Amino acid sequence: MIKFLDLQKINLSHQQEIEEKLLQVFRSGWYLLGNEVKNFETNLATYIGAPNAIGVANGLDALRLIFRAYLELGQLKIGDEVIVPANTYIASILAITDNRLKPVFAEPEIGNYNLDISKVEALITPKTKAIMVVHLYGQVCWSEELEVLAKKHNLKIIEDNAQSIGAEWNGIKTGNLGDAAGFSFYPGKNLGALGDAGAVTCKDSLLAKTIRTIANYGSQEKYVNEFQGLNSRVDEIQAAVLDIKLKYIDAENDRRREIAEQYISGITNPKIILPNSPAESKVHVWHLFVVRTEKRDELQKYLLENGVQTLIHYPIPPHKQKAYKYYNNLSFQITEKIHNQVLSLPISPVMDDNDINKVIALINAYE
Repeated sequence: MIKFLDLQKINLSHQQEIEEKLLQVFRSGWYLLGNEVKNFETNLATYIGAPNAIGVANGLDALRLIFRAYLELGQLKIGDEVIVPANTYIASILAITDNRLKPVFAEPEIGNYNLDISKVEALITPKTKAIMVVHLYGQVCWSEELEVLAKKHNLKIIEDNAQSIGAEWNGIKTGNLGDAAGFSFYPGKNLGALGDAGAVTCKDSLLAKTIRTIANYGSQEKYVNEFQGLNSRVDEIQAAVLDIKLKYIDAENDRRREIAEQYISGITNPKIILPNSPAESKVHVWHLFVVRTEKRDELQKYLLENGVQTLIHYPIPPHKQKAYKYYNNLSFQITEKIHNQVLSLPISPVMDDNDINKVIALINAYE
């Protein structure tokens, strides 16, 4: 079986370093808010090029905390609108609604699955205060048009950077393009922890301080609480593991790019719609390699029967989820087409060429 993602093999490639570091953390007797967290935050900020990085419990909390901090600072207020792509993972929407803000869904571009920036201005109202861009599947969602639009309407740009660590636009890494960015280090991400973890990066030091405080029970000084805060902190073990794996992220992303190019050049079945291959390679880190086909479920079954595991990212768009039943009447044709047709093929830095060639051969033989 060709696994969709062989996490064991990925992590075992760093086995010696991880085991040595875990033993060191275990023996230290310090498991929260210690040197491992400080080191990782410093190294992550340096890698991204952002002035501030704050480790948090997971990717959803990273986004929740950004909006919560803006509310506490008076830069957003309850009921404000946030434009967000309709085809994103539900965490993007949860972060907005959890803060009693209103998501305004925008269609993506069918070619790259990212927010169609040309459609954003028509959605802006006096209550619009932010745009959330999602670098979906690992491809940068950014443009000069977006920057001009945000400046013209005085909008915050929040990056959902859960899937795109290491991607760049004009030499600037995602996570340092907008006002603030949320990262996920869920084990299956390009930079994955051995459990849940996340981070926020931002340019504004006051925003960073506020996020850090809210995430620590609303406290900077023990037992003194400035905000009705949360408990959302990355622990020493996860920070230590992430700091090791951060050293290898560029090389692993490069391997993902190689695999993507093999798929794009090798898959010739006319029933399969391949993802765009950006002219600038660093624009995409290929967290997922997503194809489309009209008979997606049949293709998935065929591949599984022939020893290839695939996943669907994502079968149901947020506005059609029961959790958001008050949005179920909305219709976004491009979004719904994407969710009905997409299938994610195996891609990871530990895949070998034999597995890649097998996937290509099976898809080309699919009738």
